[in-house]
Amino acid sequence: MASQIVVGVDGSAPANAAVEWAAADAGRRGLDLRLVHVCEQWPHSEGTEYCAGALAAAADRAHEHADGVKVTTDLRTGNVVDELIGESVTADSLVLGSRGLGGFTGMVLGSVSIAVAGHAAGPVVVVRAPGLAEQGRVVVGYDGSDDARAAMEYAVEQARRRKAELHVVTAWQVPSFSPYAVAYSSLIEQVMREEPRRARALVEPWRTSNPDLVITDEQPCEHPVAALTRAAGTADLIVVGSRGLGGFASALLGSVGHAVLHHATCPVAVVRPKEKP
Repeated sequence: MASQIVVGVDGSAPANAAVEWAAADAGRRGLDLRLVHVCEQWPHSEGTEYCAGALAAAADRAHEHADGVKVTTDLRTGNVVDELIGESVTADSLVLGSRGLGGFTGMVLGSVSIAVAGHAAGPVVVVRAPGLAEQGRVVVGYDGSDDARAAMEYAVEQARRRKAELHVVTAWQVPSFSPYAVAYSSLIEQVMREEPRRARALVEPWRTSNPDLVITDEQPCEHPVAALTRAAGTADLIVVGSRGLGGFASALLGSVGHAVLHHATCPVAVVRPKEKP
């Protein structure tokens, strides 16, 4: 397993919050921390000086928030998205601010965060603001897909390290039926009975295999984005798979993950299963 968390830094407020989050996570999980700043090609030397200063300031911030964590820095040039995606191949996880210095003020999520979350080889955590009072709760969206299983494994470790409750959300929706279908009402009643039962059954193996964790669950009849965004209001972290059962094979970041990144106020981890060699 990779032994370091990588943080993309650029001196922005969200990136500073990402450094603080990653430093605390590295301390809890016994991992090293590597700070990466990708410097754009500036016409004058002042740009390089700024990049070096931003990286040094990030290192100071990391040391303040995680005593005993090994912190290294890497200043490089190139394409920000490509460099960070490359880092994700060998990192335990990649942590980013929700918007960098190049983002528009009115945008909740920047293009770099979206692109990296959609293409990274491992977990990507997007942090919007410095952490507030801890809720003692990790929320994960789970539908039984391969991506959701990878998200659940990450969420289990996070909950265990934080000594927090793990709350599993399996949202479902009533399928559309033709109003002229025979026994329409009985079909609806059958779905209303069976879907919550099926969703609850998905969680039981995780509860059995992790007896040291408090695992709660809910099966709301609503859109997954609405259910997860609501649950995120009382969470320290929300974890989603990069694609769920409804995702297209070619879609690297599903619509649910994309929407949760935009709407959740707490840090969001997007997890994709590691590719087998």
